[in-house]
Amino acid sequence: MEETATATAPAVGEKAAAAAASYRYWVREATGDAAPLPVPRKLDPASAAAANGNGNPPPLGSVWNQAGTWEEKNLNSWANSRIKELLGSLDSLEFPTGKASLDGVSKCTGDAFLVTVRNKKRVGYTYELSLRFKGEWLIKEENMKVKGHLDIPEFSFGELEDLEVEVRFSDDKGLTSDNKRQICKDLKSFLSPIREKLRAFEEELKDR
Repeated sequence: MEETATATAPAVGEKAAAAAASYRYWVREATGDAAPLPVPRKLDPASAAAANGNGNPPPLGSVWNQAGTWEEKNLNSWANSRIKELLGSLDSLEFPTGKASLDGVSKCTGDAFLVTVRNKKRVGYTYELSLRFKGEWLIKEENMKVKGHLDIPEFSFGELEDLEVEVRFSDDKGLTSDNKRQICKDLKSFLSPIREKLRAFEEELKDR
């Protein structure tokens, strides 16, 4: 019985020593003896390219999206402002019996976006517009002032050839059906310059 007791005592002592060593290890971490945790830092394109180190051009998406997987970016703020700016610069037009000019964009609703898929960039938009017009036409040997809107129904990227304009009068008193038909025909001459401005918008959108 004495031999058995003598044999087990060292084993108990070893376990206690191991437990104490383990305890002291975690205490050292808690008191700051261990290496400090890494501090997060903001990535920028230059550092991301340097980290890449393979000489390839940087990915098209955000810095965090190095793999170039799916990423969608909303461009509404820029697109709305740019469309209004471009269409606001249209020149006035003269017709055989009148003249008219555009007086700003009264409605500009829709969405514009940039999508990165597998490191390839794709852009798109869908918009609906309305532009104010004011003009003057010779009707019954008298110059009559006419105001209204040019409404452009919903259109999307690559659909400018199918663009349509609908004329809406603010006040058509004194205008006969023939008068309105002629004025509508004249005002639709704005369709070509509007289309050109929107083509310029599409080109700028592709470069975003």
